[in-house]
Amino acid sequence: MTTQATLVVDAAAAPRGPLREFWGYFSANHGAVAGLVFIVALTLTAIFANVLAPHPPDLTNNAVFLKPPAWQAGGSWVFPLGTDAIGRDMLSRLIFGARLSLLIGAAVVAIAIVVGIALGLVAGFFRGMTEIAIMRLMDIILTLPSLLLAIVIVAILGPGIMNAMIAVAIVVLPHYVRITRAAVISETAKDYVTAARASGATRTRLMFSEVLPNCAAPLIVQASLGISTAILDAAALGFLGLGAQPPASEWGTMLADAREFVLRAWWVVTFPGLMILLTVLAFNLLGDGLRDALDPKLKR
Repeated sequence: MTTQATLVVDAAAAPRGPLREFWGYFSANHGAVAGLVFIVALTLTAIFANVLAPHPPDLTNNAVFLKPPAWQAGGSWVFPLGTDAIGRDMLSRLIFGARLSLLIGAAVVAIAIVVGIALGLVAGFFRGMTEIAIMRLMDIILTLPSLLLAIVIVAILGPGIMNAMIAVAIVVLPHYVRITRAAVISETAKDYVTAARASGATRTRLMFSEVLPNCAAPLIVQASLGISTAILDAAALGFLGLGAQPPASEWGTMLADAREFVLRAWWVVTFPGLMILLTVLAFNLLGDGLRDALDPKLKR
């Protein structure tokens, strides 16, 4: 009996694997789990939009202009969330809008994180005038209001979804550069980097094989938060007519098209705005959970 009890105690005291430990800290944040569930559901909806959408997103119907949702008087379950001003199904457009909004968020973060890591590594390793030039440029970008800067960039490049993504990527770039530089400076002072240098490791190997993997945690957290910022900024540009252009099913563009009907057709404004709100909130909650799980200082 004593031997069995000892085995049970030893098994309970045995260290957990890194994935189990991460999930233990992450799942303790119930808001983060709710955000993750929403994001997974939204991603699956975007992937299978062609199957889930009851109608083509751009199909117009002259007989059902501004038809209310199904539960309201005059509504129909053929159009569960109603129709817009030219008879397009709101539910279908919201589903396809999820695909476009997530694509914008992922593309913006991918561009920003690749360029930001490259500039941050260069600034952190080479220091001197190179670091000063890079960081002062990032400081200049940060001093300008983000949305205003994005509007100026799109005004120069021309309206469109690609130019909007480039503009938003430039706006969020300084965050990744600053995080990478700070992490690189912190890591290069540690013993394992000194040992790698003593063993003859090249600067390229130090940058990409030794230091960069240990800078991943804060970058992952910033990326999850950056997707929400990218979606929100892209929606703002779409609302101003500078982002995705009609008839694209983008939530900000849908809001812009519905402005004049806000008082007599509440659903054409409420549902796209609600999707933006819930998606941005979900990514922010996910980022908080990742920060709690990946930052050793915050682990309980």
